Amino acid sequence: MNYHPDTAMKKLNFLVSLTNNDNDYQLEQAAAAQKAARRLGMEVSVIHANNDAVTQSQQLLQYIQGQATMRPDGIVFEPAGGTGFPQVARAAAAAGMGWVVLNHDAEYLQQLRLKYQAPIFSISSDHEQVGEIQGKQFAALLPRGGTVLYIEGPNNSSATHQRSAGMNRTKPANIDIKTLRANWTEESSHRAVSSWLRLRTSQETRIDLVGAQDDSMAAGARKAFSEMPESQRERWVKIPLTGCDGLPKTGQAWVRNGLLAATIYIRPNADLALEMLTKAIQSGVQPPEHTMTEPQSMPSLDAIVARTAKSGDEKLQLSVGV
Repeated sequence: MNYHPDTAMKKLNFLVSLTNNDNDYQLEQAAAAQKAARRLGMEVSVIHANNDAVTQSQQLLQYIQGQATMRPDGIVFEPAGGTGFPQVARAAAAAGMGWVVLNHDAEYLQQLRLKYQAPIFSISSDHEQVGEIQGKQFAALLPRGGTVLYIEGPNNSSATHQRSAGMNRTKPANIDIKTLRANWTEESSHRAVSSWLRLRTSQETRIDLVGAQDDSMAAGARKAFSEMPESQRERWVKIPLTGCDGLPKTGQAWVRNGLLAATIYIRPNADLALEMLTKAIQSGVQPPEHTMTEPQSMPSLDAIVARTAKSGDEKLQLSVGV
Protein backbone atom coordinates (compact mmCIF):
# COMPACT_ATOMS: atom_id res chain seq x y z
CA MET A 1 0.00 0.00 0.00
CA ASN A 2 1.48 3.34 -1.00
CA TYR A 3 1.86 5.96 1.73
CA HIS A 4 0.93 9.55 0.92
CA PRO A 5 2.32 12.14 3.39
CA ASP A 6 -0.76 14.37 3.06
CA THR A 7 -2.96 11.66 4.59
CA ALA A 8 -1.22 12.18 7.91
CA MET A 9 -2.46 15.81 7.95
CA LYS A 10 -5.87 15.37 6.30
CA LYS A 11 -8.98 15.14 8.46
CA LEU A 12 -10.31 11.74 7.51
CA ASN A 13 -13.97 11.11 6.77
CA PHE A 14 -15.56 7.70 7.22
CA LEU A 15 -18.96 6.14 6.67
CA VAL A 16 -20.33 3.59 9.16
CA SER A 17 -23.25 1.52 7.84
CA LEU A 18 -25.16 -0.57 10.41
CA THR A 19 -28.03 -3.02 10.06
CA ASN A 20 -30.66 -1.13 12.09
CA ASN A 21 -31.21 1.38 14.88
CA ASP A 22 -33.60 -0.86 16.86
CA ASN A 23 -31.10 -3.18 18.55
CA ASP A 24 -28.98 -2.43 21.61
CA TYR A 25 -25.79 -3.78 20.03
CA GLN A 26 -26.25 -1.73 16.85
CA LEU A 27 -26.97 1.39 18.91
CA GLU A 28 -23.80 0.72 20.91
CA GLN A 29 -21.88 0.27 17.64
CA ALA A 30 -23.05 3.72 16.53
CA ALA A 31 -22.11 5.27 19.87
CA ALA A 32 -18.68 3.60 19.81
CA ALA A 33 -18.06 4.94 16.29
CA GLN A 34 -18.99 8.49 17.27
CA LYS A 35 -16.81 8.33 20.37
CA ALA A 36 -13.85 7.04 18.35
CA ALA A 37 -14.34 9.80 15.79
CA ARG A 38 -14.14 12.49 18.47
CA ARG A 39 -11.07 10.88 20.02
CA LEU A 40 -9.27 10.48 16.69
CA GLY A 41 -10.27 13.87 15.26
CA MET A 42 -12.11 12.47 12.24
CA GLU A 43 -15.51 12.93 10.65
CA VAL A 44 -17.92 9.98 10.70
CA SER A 45 -21.42 9.54 9.29
CA VAL A 46 -23.54 6.70 10.71
CA ILE A 47 -26.40 5.28 8.65
CA HIS A 48 -28.57 2.20 9.07
CA ALA A 49 -30.36 -0.09 6.61
CA ASN A 50 -33.52 -1.03 8.53
CA ASN A 51 -32.48 -4.70 8.24
CA ASP A 52 -32.74 -4.57 4.44
CA ALA A 53 -29.77 -5.73 2.36
CA VAL A 54 -31.01 -4.06 -0.85
CA THR A 55 -31.40 -0.75 0.94
CA GLN A 56 -27.93 -1.08 2.42
CA SER A 57 -26.24 -1.83 -0.91
CA GLN A 58 -28.02 1.13 -2.53
CA GLN A 59 -26.98 3.43 0.31
CA LEU A 60 -23.36 2.36 0.01
CA LEU A 61 -23.28 2.78 -3.76
CA GLN A 62 -24.66 6.31 -3.42
CA TYR A 63 -21.64 7.26 -1.32
CA ILE A 64 -19.15 5.40 -3.53
CA GLN A 65 -20.48 6.75 -6.82
CA GLY A 66 -21.17 10.29 -5.60
CA GLN A 67 -19.09 13.38 -6.20
CA ALA A 68 -15.41 12.77 -5.52
CA THR A 69 -15.29 15.55 -2.92
CA MET A 70 -18.12 13.90 -0.97
CA ARG A 71 -16.77 10.35 -0.96
CA PRO A 72 -15.60 8.93 2.38
CA ASP A 73 -12.01 7.82 2.86
CA GLY A 74 -13.31 4.48 4.09
CA ILE A 75 -16.45 2.48 4.74
CA VAL A 76 -17.11 0.36 7.81
CA PHE A 77 -20.24 -1.75 7.59
CA GLU A 78 -22.09 -4.61 9.22
CA PRO A 79 -24.09 -6.52 6.58
CA ALA A 80 -27.88 -6.48 6.92
CA GLY A 81 -28.16 -9.69 4.88
CA GLY A 82 -26.24 -12.81 4.03
CA THR A 83 -23.79 -11.18 1.64
CA GLY A 84 -20.81 -8.97 2.22
CA PHE A 85 -21.55 -7.14 -1.07
CA PRO A 86 -18.46 -8.18 -3.06
CA GLN A 87 -19.38 -5.98 -6.06
CA VAL A 88 -19.90 -2.94 -3.84
CA ALA A 89 -16.62 -3.72 -2.08
CA ARG A 90 -14.81 -3.86 -5.42
CA ALA A 91 -16.26 -0.49 -6.42
CA ALA A 92 -15.14 1.06 -3.14
CA ALA A 93 -11.63 -0.39 -3.38
CA ALA A 94 -11.31 0.73 -7.02
CA ALA A 95 -12.22 4.25 -5.88
CA GLY A 96 -9.43 4.10 -3.30
CA MET A 97 -11.68 3.78 -0.26
CA GLY A 98 -10.91 1.62 2.73
CA TRP A 99 -13.37 -1.23 3.28
CA VAL A 100 -14.02 -2.91 6.63
CA VAL A 101 -16.57 -5.69 7.20
CA LEU A 102 -17.93 -6.20 10.71
CA ASN A 103 -19.20 -9.47 12.18
CA HIS A 104 -19.42 -11.33 8.89
CA ASP A 105 -17.35 -13.82 6.89
CA ALA A 106 -16.42 -12.14 3.60
CA GLU A 107 -14.44 -14.59 1.49
CA TYR A 108 -13.55 -12.03 -1.18
CA LEU A 109 -11.28 -9.92 1.04
CA GLN A 110 -8.04 -11.70 0.17
CA GLN A 111 -8.62 -11.23 -3.56
CA LEU A 112 -9.31 -7.51 -3.15
CA ARG A 113 -6.27 -7.04 -0.91
CA LEU A 114 -4.05 -8.48 -3.64
CA LYS A 115 -5.47 -6.20 -6.32
CA TYR A 116 -6.05 -2.86 -4.56
CA GLN A 117 -3.96 -0.65 -2.30
CA ALA A 118 -6.74 0.57 0.00
CA PRO A 119 -6.94 -1.00 3.48
CA ILE A 120 -9.37 -3.93 3.29
CA PHE A 121 -10.07 -6.17 6.29
CA SER A 122 -12.69 -7.56 8.66
CA ILE A 123 -13.30 -7.47 12.43
CA SER A 124 -15.65 -9.85 14.16
CA SER A 125 -16.47 -11.39 17.47
CA ASP A 126 -15.77 -15.11 17.48
CA HIS A 127 -19.38 -16.14 16.93
CA GLU A 128 -18.69 -19.85 17.29
CA GLN A 129 -17.14 -19.10 20.67
CA VAL A 130 -20.25 -17.07 21.57
CA GLY A 131 -22.32 -20.17 20.82
CA GLU A 132 -19.95 -22.41 22.76
CA ILE A 133 -20.27 -20.18 25.82
CA GLN A 134 -24.06 -20.17 25.50
CA GLY A 135 -24.15 -23.97 25.30
CA LYS A 136 -22.07 -24.10 28.51
CA GLN A 137 -24.44 -21.62 30.14
CA PHE A 138 -27.35 -23.92 29.28
CA ALA A 139 -25.50 -26.80 30.94
CA ALA A 140 -24.81 -24.71 34.05
CA LEU A 141 -28.41 -23.50 34.33
CA LEU A 142 -29.98 -26.92 33.60
CA PRO A 143 -27.70 -29.47 35.31
CA ARG A 144 -30.44 -32.11 35.11
CA GLY A 145 -31.25 -31.35 31.47
CA GLY A 146 -34.42 -29.93 29.96
CA THR A 147 -35.74 -28.07 26.94
CA VAL A 148 -34.50 -24.69 25.72
CA LEU A 149 -36.57 -22.38 23.53
CA TYR A 150 -33.73 -21.11 21.34
CA ILE A 151 -34.33 -17.86 19.45
CA GLU A 152 -31.96 -17.60 16.50
CA GLY A 153 -31.16 -14.62 14.32
CA PRO A 154 -32.08 -14.50 10.61
CA ASN A 155 -31.21 -17.49 8.44
CA ASN A 156 -29.10 -15.39 6.05
CA SER A 157 -26.70 -14.31 8.81
CA SER A 158 -23.39 -16.13 9.17
CA ALA A 159 -23.35 -15.10 12.86
CA THR A 160 -26.63 -16.98 13.35
CA HIS A 161 -25.23 -20.22 11.96
CA GLN A 162 -21.89 -19.91 13.76
CA ARG A 163 -23.53 -19.25 17.13
CA SER A 164 -25.90 -22.19 16.63
CA ALA A 165 -23.02 -24.48 15.65
CA GLY A 166 -21.02 -23.49 18.71
CA MET A 167 -24.01 -23.94 21.02
CA ASN A 168 -24.81 -27.40 19.68
CA ARG A 169 -21.16 -28.40 20.11
CA THR A 170 -21.11 -27.67 23.87
CA LYS A 171 -24.66 -28.21 25.10
CA PRO A 172 -25.17 -31.56 26.90
CA ALA A 173 -27.11 -34.36 25.23
CA ASN A 174 -29.80 -34.12 27.91
CA ILE A 175 -30.76 -30.61 26.77
CA ASP A 176 -33.20 -30.44 23.86
CA ILE A 177 -33.47 -27.38 21.62
CA LYS A 178 -36.72 -25.93 20.26
CA THR A 179 -35.84 -23.28 17.68
CA LEU A 180 -37.63 -20.09 16.67
CA ARG A 181 -36.25 -17.42 14.33
CA ALA A 182 -36.29 -13.64 14.66
CA ASN A 183 -34.36 -10.69 13.22
CA TRP A 184 -32.07 -9.36 15.99
CA THR A 185 -34.77 -7.06 17.41
CA GLU A 186 -37.14 -7.16 20.38
CA GLU A 187 -40.14 -6.57 18.13
CA SER A 188 -39.32 -9.45 15.76
CA SER A 189 -38.77 -11.83 18.67
CA HIS A 190 -41.99 -10.70 20.33
CA ARG A 191 -43.89 -11.51 17.13
CA ALA A 192 -42.22 -14.91 16.71
CA VAL A 193 -42.76 -16.00 20.32
CA SER A 194 -46.33 -14.66 20.42
CA SER A 195 -47.18 -16.64 17.27
CA TRP A 196 -45.60 -19.78 18.71
CA LEU A 197 -47.51 -19.40 21.98
CA ARG A 198 -50.79 -19.48 20.07
CA LEU A 199 -50.01 -22.99 18.81
CA ARG A 200 -51.35 -25.99 20.70
CA THR A 201 -47.90 -27.58 20.60
CA SER A 202 -46.47 -24.72 22.70
CA GLN A 203 -48.97 -25.45 25.47
CA GLU A 204 -47.99 -29.12 25.39
CA THR A 205 -44.24 -28.40 25.48
CA ARG A 206 -42.35 -27.93 28.72
CA ILE A 207 -39.82 -25.13 28.34
CA ASP A 208 -37.17 -24.88 31.06
CA LEU A 209 -35.07 -22.02 29.67
CA VAL A 210 -35.12 -19.42 26.89
CA GLY A 211 -31.81 -18.88 25.11
CA ALA A 212 -31.72 -16.00 22.61
CA GLN A 213 -28.88 -15.14 20.27
CA ASP A 214 -29.07 -11.54 21.45
CA ASP A 215 -30.44 -9.73 24.49
CA SER A 216 -33.07 -7.76 22.61
CA MET A 217 -34.64 -11.00 21.36
CA ALA A 218 -34.67 -12.33 24.94
CA ALA A 219 -36.53 -9.14 25.91
CA GLY A 220 -39.04 -9.82 23.11
CA ALA A 221 -39.70 -13.30 24.50
CA ARG A 222 -40.20 -11.89 28.00
CA LYS A 223 -42.72 -9.39 26.65
CA ALA A 224 -44.64 -12.14 24.83
CA PHE A 225 -44.79 -14.23 28.03
CA SER A 226 -46.08 -11.26 30.05
CA GLU A 227 -49.00 -10.87 27.62
CA MET A 228 -50.27 -14.42 28.11
CA PRO A 229 -53.73 -14.87 29.68
CA GLU A 230 -53.59 -14.65 33.46
CA SER A 231 -54.37 -18.36 33.86
CA GLN A 232 -51.21 -19.27 31.90
CA ARG A 233 -48.93 -16.30 32.54
CA GLU A 234 -47.27 -17.54 35.74
CA ARG A 235 -46.01 -20.66 33.98
CA TRP A 236 -44.22 -18.65 31.32
CA VAL A 237 -42.92 -15.58 33.15
CA LYS A 238 -40.97 -17.71 35.64
CA ILE A 239 -38.87 -19.32 32.88
CA PRO A 240 -35.26 -18.05 33.03
CA LEU A 241 -33.95 -16.20 29.96
CA THR A 242 -30.45 -15.81 28.55
CA GLY A 243 -29.12 -13.68 25.73
CA CYS A 244 -25.99 -12.33 24.05
CA ASP A 245 -24.37 -8.89 23.61
CA GLY A 246 -24.14 -8.12 27.33
CA LEU A 247 -23.87 -4.35 26.96
CA PRO A 248 -23.57 -2.34 30.20
CA LYS A 249 -26.91 -0.50 30.02
CA THR A 250 -28.97 -3.44 28.75
CA GLY A 251 -27.80 -7.05 29.03
CA GLN A 252 -25.47 -6.54 32.01
CA ALA A 253 -28.07 -4.43 33.82
CA TRP A 254 -30.74 -7.07 33.11
CA VAL A 255 -28.54 -9.76 34.63
CA ARG A 256 -28.01 -7.65 37.76
CA ASN A 257 -31.73 -7.04 38.26
CA GLY A 258 -32.71 -10.63 37.47
CA LEU A 259 -34.44 -10.11 34.12
CA LEU A 260 -31.77 -12.32 32.49
CA ALA A 261 -30.18 -15.38 34.05
CA ALA A 262 -27.04 -14.84 31.96
CA THR A 263 -25.70 -13.06 28.91
CA ILE A 264 -22.49 -12.97 26.88
CA TYR A 265 -20.50 -9.78 26.51
CA ILE A 266 -19.67 -9.07 22.86
CA ARG A 267 -17.43 -6.07 22.44
CA PRO A 268 -18.68 -3.41 19.98
CA ASN A 269 -16.06 -3.25 17.24
CA ALA A 270 -16.95 -0.22 15.11
CA ASP A 271 -14.52 1.89 17.16
CA LEU A 272 -11.72 -0.63 16.71
CA ALA A 273 -12.43 -0.68 12.97
CA LEU A 274 -12.08 3.11 12.75
CA GLU A 275 -8.86 3.06 14.77
CA MET A 276 -7.32 0.39 12.53
CA LEU A 277 -8.56 2.08 9.36
CA THR A 278 -7.11 5.44 10.39
CA LYS A 279 -3.75 3.91 11.26
CA ALA A 280 -3.65 1.99 7.97
CA ILE A 281 -4.37 5.07 5.86
CA GLN A 282 -1.87 7.25 7.69
CA SER A 283 0.93 4.66 7.83
CA GLY A 284 0.41 2.90 4.52
CA VAL A 285 0.52 -0.48 6.28
CA GLN A 286 -2.27 -2.96 5.50
CA PRO A 287 -3.89 -4.37 8.69
CA PRO A 288 -4.35 -8.13 9.20
CA GLU A 289 -7.05 -9.56 6.95
CA HIS A 290 -9.12 -10.81 9.90
CA THR A 291 -9.24 -9.66 13.52
CA MET A 292 -11.26 -11.50 16.18
CA THR A 293 -12.49 -10.20 19.53
CA GLU A 294 -13.23 -12.59 22.41
CA PRO A 295 -16.69 -12.88 24.04
CA GLN A 296 -17.13 -13.34 27.79
CA SER A 297 -19.80 -15.09 29.88
CA MET A 298 -21.63 -12.81 32.29
CA PRO A 299 -21.76 -13.94 35.05
CA SER A 300 -18.82 -16.31 34.75
CA LEU A 301 -19.66 -19.95 34.14
CA ASP A 302 -18.35 -20.83 37.61
CA ALA A 303 -20.66 -18.23 39.15
CA ILE A 304 -23.66 -19.61 37.25
CA VAL A 305 -22.87 -23.16 38.42
CA ALA A 306 -22.54 -21.99 42.03
CA ARG A 307 -25.77 -19.98 41.89
CA THR A 308 -27.68 -22.88 40.33
CA ALA A 309 -26.38 -25.28 42.98
CA LYS A 310 -27.36 -22.87 45.78
CA SER A 311 -30.84 -22.43 44.30
CA GLY A 312 -31.23 -26.22 44.07
CA ASP A 313 -30.18 -26.63 47.73
CA GLU A 314 -32.71 -24.01 48.82
CA LYS A 315 -35.52 -25.71 46.94
CA LEU A 316 -34.57 -29.06 48.48
CA GLN A 317 -34.61 -27.56 51.98
CA LEU A 318 -38.06 -26.09 51.38
CA SER A 319 -39.38 -29.40 50.06
CA VAL A 320 -38.31 -31.28 53.22
CA GLY A 321 -39.36 -28.49 55.56
CA VAL A 322 -35.92 -27.48 56.78
